[in-house]
Amino acid sequence: MLYMIVEHFRNHDATPIYQRFRECGRLAPEGLTYVSSWVDEHFHRCFQLMETDDAALLDEWMANWNDLVEFEVFPVLPSSEAAAKIFES
Repeated sequence: MLYMIVEHFRNHDATPIYQRFRECGRLAPEGLTYVSSWVDEHFHRCFQLMETDDAALLDEWMANWNDLVEFEVFPVLPSSEAAAKIFES
């Protein structure tokens, strides 16, 4: 399953996040795959697409970052899959 993660940087400060990432990497457990990400132009939020069959791995990963980031998690489908589901009846 794909998950769109919206990361809200605490205090609108991306610097600590990028420092930790530089020092430690993504800190994602085995079985949680990074797909892609985008950062807003003010460096206040990151929109990150992750993939896993075990949603508990998201919690494990977010625990490594929740001192710096507030998270919103949305299970998502590619548009082509959504259209197929809508019209399959």
